[in-house]
Amino acid sequence: MEFKMKDGGFVAELPYGKLDISGDENYGFRPYQLLVSSLAICSGGILRNILEKMRLDVQDIQITAETERNREKANRVEKVTLHFKITGKGLKKEKLERVMALTRKNCAMVQSVEGSIEVEETFEIVEV
Repeated sequence: MEFKMKDGGFVAELPYGKLDISGDENYGFRPYQLLVSSLAICSGGILRNILEKMRLDVQDIQITAETERNREKANRVEKVTLHFKITGKGLKKEKLERVMALTRKNCAMVQSVEGSIEVEETFEIVEV
């Protein structure tokens, strides 16, 4: 990736489109938003793949991410909580607990921050 300076931040031209990044939301995505998005969407993608391979009847996955930051240490991200709302038919809590463990183990972004950022995953099942 190549990042070029622009007014208020930086920009990268990527195959899918332009990515504007800045510490000021008026000029682009904030770096911490990209970090949290990487954790959430990597986990969500792995979760989706595992559920599809298991042929579980899932219609939707929604992810809510909450962040705890430490103002005393450069406002660093210390904890990210990812809550997965999984909508489907016949989903069992015990099976999804195993799926969540596999998801964590196979998500490159979560594994990359292990030991420096606490990542907590929770889920709820919405039966349709």
